Amino acid sequence: METLEFIIYPDGRVKETVTGIVGYSCAEVTAAIEAQLGTVVAYQATSEYYAQPQEQMLKELASTQASYRQW
Repeated sequence: METLEFIIYPDGRVKETVTGIVGYSCAEVTAAIEAQLGTVVAYQATSEYYAQPQEQMLKELASTQASYRQW
């Protein structure tokens, strides 16, 4: 399940937390929202950001297996 959580502090700062989106696509999902909110002063990637989407992993595995068969 993909979720975006926003915490708005009394001084106007907004903390955004993204969960359930694997890989770099989370930046694409949040770009428009961040543009409307203002300047991003800090960014902290989670382990989900560095993970590869499942279909990408399967493609790489299939490619690796095919190259081993060619030996």
